Amino acid sequence: MEFIKNQNWRYATKKFDKSKKVSIENMELLKQAVRLSVSSYGLQLYKILIIENQEIRKKLQPVSWNQSQITDASHLFVFCNYTKIKPLDIDNYLNLTAISRALKLEDLKGYGDFIKMKLAEKSIDEQLNWSKCQTYIALANLLSACAELKIDSCPMEGFEAQQYNKILGLTKQGLNASVIATIGYRSTEDTTQHLSKVRKPIQELFKNI
Repeated sequence: MEFIKNQNWRYATKKFDKSKKVSIENMELLKQAVRLSVSSYGLQLYKILIIENQEIRKKLQPVSWNQSQITDASHLFVFCNYTKIKPLDIDNYLNLTAISRALKLEDLKGYGDFIKMKLAEKSIDEQLNWSKCQTYIALANLLSACAELKIDSCPMEGFEAQQYNKILGLTKQGLNASVIATIGYRSTEDTTQHLSKVRKPIQELFKNI
């Protein structure tokens, strides 16, 4: 199975070759992979910023634990979850569903009311945590797609979200930086690429019931 082979190939790249860039064609494939990610109710209540601008990345590096990946990688992905879920977000999804599946909008009203009811049961903090979790699913698709294309990647939680929100003007857009990832091509100087992958044994990780 090529998927398993490629997952064994990938690792959290610590040092990128700054001279190598991901092609436009591969970037479009990665966008499609993230776009097709699983999302609760299919809502996709997040936005992904793809940052190439070096000046912006230099501003982000100090609030990213000064990690070199921020400036050396080909691209920086910033996954941003919605900070507040509005009824309009559900309505927009229903409109898109009606168009995509050639359905009558009124036939989707019951489903839309159900989603609104279930989300209304959550507190603001619970909604925020829920929408933040959704971005990690999209992140997983990005990492797996990168491995398929032999593009190196590094998921990163080592950053100051509030500073990202400030520098990128996310708060006024109703967004929050939840998780980031850098992609590109590994440097020959990155010694971590030669380390064995450490994972729990199958028998310890799984339990049949």
